[in-house]
Amino acid sequence: MKLNNRFHNLFSDKAESVNVELLCLGLGYTAVTTSDGGIGLSYSYFDRKSGCSLVGNYYDYEGKPAAKLLEKINSADTIERSMALALINALNYEKTILLPEDRNNEIVFDKLKVGEDTKTAMVGFFGPLVKILEKRKARLEVIDEFRGIGSKEIFFKKLSNWADVLFLTSTSLLNNTTEEILEKVNSKTKTVLLGPSTPMVAEAFRDLPVHILAGTVPVEKDQVLKAVRHGLGTRYIHKFSKKSFLIC
Repeated sequence: MKLNNRFHNLFSDKAESVNVELLCLGLGYTAVTTSDGGIGLSYSYFDRKSGCSLVGNYYDYEGKPAAKLLEKINSADTIERSMALALINALNYEKTILLPEDRNNEIVFDKLKVGEDTKTAMVGFFGPLVKILEKRKARLEVIDEFRGIGSKEIFFKKLSNWADVLFLTSTSLLNNTTEEILEKVNSKTKTVLLGPSTPMVAEAFRDLPVHILAGTVPVEKDQVLKAVRHGLGTRYIHKFSKKSFLIC
């Protein structure tokens, strides 16, 4: 996929110069820390657990050059891509920690001019965002395959001729559907890629209809790592992180 190659190319030089310090593959999220002080998160993406191991070809990345793990962004295995995406976010940590914060999502909504009767589409159900949309009296169409919400056929049709704003989960990067979804948006649609997995790298999305990146930047690293180890989710991780945004 084009995006996977872009991520690899953008971070290949840095990945040669730093080591993976810690790799934590949690039930909900994956975390990676690097020898230069970086930390990054990604959703732990697996459809089912058929055995006692989630990793087929085990390799100990800790203490090794990050370049070895970065290669896995092109893997066919979603767990390996989860680890690689967390690494990418760790390699980008120095830049993301400086980004502005949008703790309550209000800044992003204002920039998108979401208000009464704004037609919004959402890939991946985000409860807190749904509440804001309801408060602002926006119209909403949701699809979330994990939750069994929505029809792909109906959703894509509305995406191509109806939606003013698209909220797209960054988990789509892990199942390689991001580009497929973006191909469906109409020219007026403003797209936000969001969630803790989001790589805050505008260069990666050049020529693609992505307008805002909204991600999670760990601040209290020990607490975030503990949350990952304990299988906790987004709400808990956000207690120890910044909710940041980047205009593409």
